[in-house]
Amino acid sequence: MAATQLTASPVSMSARSLASLDGLRASSVKFSSLKPGTLRQSQFRRLVVKAASVVAPKYTSIKPLGDRVLVKIKEAEEKTLGGILLPSTAQSKPQGGEVVAVGEGRTIGKNKIEISVPTGAQIIYSKYAGTEVEFNDVKHLILKEDDIVGILETEDIKDLKPLNDRVFIKVAEAEEKTAGGLLLTETTKEKPSIGTVIAVGPGSLDEEGKITPLPVSTGSTVLYSKYAGNDFKGKDGSNYIALRASDVMAILS
Repeated sequence: MAATQLTASPVSMSARSLASLDGLRASSVKFSSLKPGTLRQSQFRRLVVKAASVVAPKYTSIKPLGDRVLVKIKEAEEKTLGGILLPSTAQSKPQGGEVVAVGEGRTIGKNKIEISVPTGAQIIYSKYAGTEVEFNDVKHLILKEDDIVGILETEDIKDLKPLNDRVFIKVAEAEEKTAGGLLLTETTKEKPSIGTVIAVGPGSLDEEGKITPLPVSTGSTVLYSKYAGNDFKGKDGSNYIALRASDVMAILS
């Protein structure tokens, strides 16, 4: 979902200038100074404008074109796994939903490539993908099929079935101690970039629309780019990441 952020900057205007505006008197206007850098995060949140497109009630359906997919966005989690109620500001942005309509596909070379995701499928998509649309008072997302990370066949992320050139990895545990034996705190533990591949997509498409198998396989221990992909946490507390095969840098053995 796209969002526009408005930032406040100092504005210089005299009370005499304001007095020239209809209905305003110089004595009735009060200013509170806003210095650069004093805008708090809580104030900044209120300046976010949601750029969702609202579809008028006279339209009864949305038909995606090409390789696009229409997804009904899953509701944000209002509670933690432990049952603690989350305020709206702490609720994580959903990255999943149900496919409600698909386009006719695309043509690569001489081959017609149909959408591989059926309607009704529960999917996970890239965090900043697509355009948000409000239709029948329900939030939807129109995105390209390539922005779909995988199909979720159960309610646990560990069962994700990656699509296309995506690789699904269980992240290795962060080191608890330094090489010298010093115990690391949670804040000083380095984010791991090593993990075990637990599922891979069918492969990427070449210039003729044929599937090219991925160079990694299930069970491999891999080193991947540190800031790539989408992070998830399983119900068992384990960390997972879904990324493109091109973000896997090496196989470890």
